[in-house]
Parts: sequence; C-alpha cells; structure tokens
Amino acid sequence: ESFSMAILALRLSAGANGVSMRHGQVAREMWRNLWPGTPTAEVPITHITNGVHGRTWIGHDMMNLLLRYLGPRLLERPEDPALWKRVERISDEELWHTHERRRERLVAVARERVERQWTRRGATAGEISEATQILHPDVLTIGFARRFATYKRALLLFRDPDRLSRILNNPDRPVQILFAGKAHPRDNPGKEFIRQIVHMARREDLRRRVIFLEDYDMELARYLVQGVDVWLNTPQLGMEASGTSGMKAAMNGVINLSVLDGWWVEGYSPQTGWRIGSGERYDDEQSRNDVEAEALYDLLEKDVVPLFYSRGTDGLPHEWIARMKQAIAHITPVFSTHRMVREYTERLYFPSAMRYSRLKDNGYAVTRD
Repeated sequence: ESFSMAILALRLSAGANGVSMRHGQVAREMWRNLWPGTPTAEVPITHITNGVHGRTWIGHDMMNLLLRYLGPRLLERPEDPALWKRVERISDEELWHTHERRRERLVAVARERVERQWTRRGATAGEISEATQILHPDVLTIGFARRFATYKRALLLFRDPDRLSRILNNPDRPVQILFAGKAHPRDNPGKEFIRQIVHMARREDLRRRVIFLEDYDMELARYLVQGVDVWLNTPQLGMEASGTSGMKAAMNGVINLSVLDGWWVEGYSPQTGWRIGSGERYDDEQSRNDVEAEALYDLLEKDVVPLFYSRGTDGLPHEWIARMKQAIAHITPVFSTHRMVREYTERLYFPSAMRYSRLKDNGYAVTRD
C-alpha cells in the first residue's frame, strides 16, 4: 500500500508489543523488513499478554465461594498466585453444586432466547413449545461464542456431522453445544458461517443438541462463560492474536479445549485443559482442517466426555473438578487485567516517561545535542 498507518505507528512509537507471546513472535516475523539486517528475534517488538477483569466476568455465586476460601485479599491482590493456591481447599461438593446452578441458569436463559428467536421467525405453536425442551441442565455443555471471523473456524466441529451426531446423542453420555456470536456487517464469509451453523442445527438429529443464540452481547456472554463446562476455540494457527473469552471461562472453572494459538500457548497445561494438536503447520488448508477435526473428535470421545461422566460413589466427577480447580488457580492470576496493566506500566509506560523526562531536562538540552 502507498501509506500504512501500522508502519507510521511502528516508526513513531517508543515501544511496540503484541498481545500474547505467540502474537509477539508473529509480529516480529511480519514486520522484520522495517529493521533490515536485524535478526527476527531481535526485532524491537515485545509482547504483553492480554488479561480480563475477574470481577466483571466471575459469577456472583462463584465469587462468594472464592471469597469464603481465599479471603478478602482476593479483591485487593487478584494477581497474587499464592492466594489462588487456596482454591484447592474448596470442597468438591461446593464447587460442583455452584457450577451446576450456573449451568441450570444458562439452560433457562437459552430456552427463553430460543423461544423468542423462533417466535420472530414465525414458527408454529408446536415448534415454539419445543423450545422449552431443548438442552438439559445435567448434560455436558460446550460453548463456542465469539466474533465470527472465518479464521476462527466455527465450522470445524461440523467437519464430520454424522460422527458429531454420534457424540452428541450418546444415550449414556450426551453432549450439547451452544453457539453465539456476530460477524462484522461487511464480513460476508463470516455471516455465511453463521448461516451454515443455523442450517446444521436444524438437522433432526442435532436440533436439540446444537443451539445458536442470536443477539450476542455481554449479558449473554456472562451466562455462557459461567455456565458451560467446556470452552471450545478452534482458530487457524498463527491467526489468533490473543483471545480473551477462554480466560473469562477459565476464571469460572470452565475447562478450555483449544488450538495452541494466542493466549492458550501460555495458558495450556495438561492439568488446566486440552489442546487440539501440538502446533503443527500444514501447507494445505484442507489437510489441516481434516487432521484437526479428527483430533477434536478424538479428544471429545476419549478424554473430555468420559472424564465428565466419570462419577464417584457420591455422584461427583472428582477428576473433572480437579481440572476446574487447576484452571481457576493457575489461569486467573496470570491472565488478569491487574497483571496486564502493571506489566504495561512497568515495561512500557514508566520507561517511556523516564526517557521523556531526561530529554526535556534543561530546556531539552539533551534532545538538542
């Protein structure tokens, strides 16, 4: 292009950063030609990983539970990892029942919204009454909610719809999926993704297991990140700068199932969630989608679903709850806005302010020199 705002910003800024470790690596590779002869690793673009504000996104019942076990310092020092280790003290029964109540609320909200959606479309009375029967408050619930850009690959889960149907409709271990999100008004391919998901959700074998919720907003986002059991993220590798919805979910004890991209490169561990693939690169997009869809189905069939439905004599999924605790304890303090703002301040803003102070001393003598 004849003039680039991005290059202007990089030329004139005192510092530049990506919004995750992975994004920093990609940005250095993208812009290395602006610093000819400089090794890519030394291109002056750093990274500060995004964070989210816990008190905005953690549900009230979960926050009350955390305050009882972690104490009031949680509100003052939410970025303190030592404090979050106390999550292990929460009884499995209390944590699980708190989460079950949130899933029940999500199902109730989803039914109400679907009833309104179908009414607007002119559905019959029988179809509208069916909205009260969709979903189930005791079934493993997966959430996928975000901006519908094509690189986020919302359709990856439908690569083999018959296999997906078998997973969702297993009589002993059923699964249900909630989709929500919007595409940019000018992003026609993104809007086409939404149309295809809505079309798939009308299949007779999927219509009570796959639901698309319209009018995605912060209110609906809160119900989703607090009430689902698994947060699904399937971006094309190297395209997700950071992503924050998975952070919001993890703070609520929701377990992430994601491609190793964006923030999940830093957040993933076998104790906190699942990864789709190992960050492999493919020259052919179709091959990549086939391989990663297969990996996703395998994870659901062999790991995710069995773990959720594996119950102790007390009816609790103790191994699942252990992962919930690990997700809360390890992800919440690291991926908080408190840590993020402190890092921006200490690494970028204060050093820039100090440099400016030196340059303006004695009537800008150093600058003039």
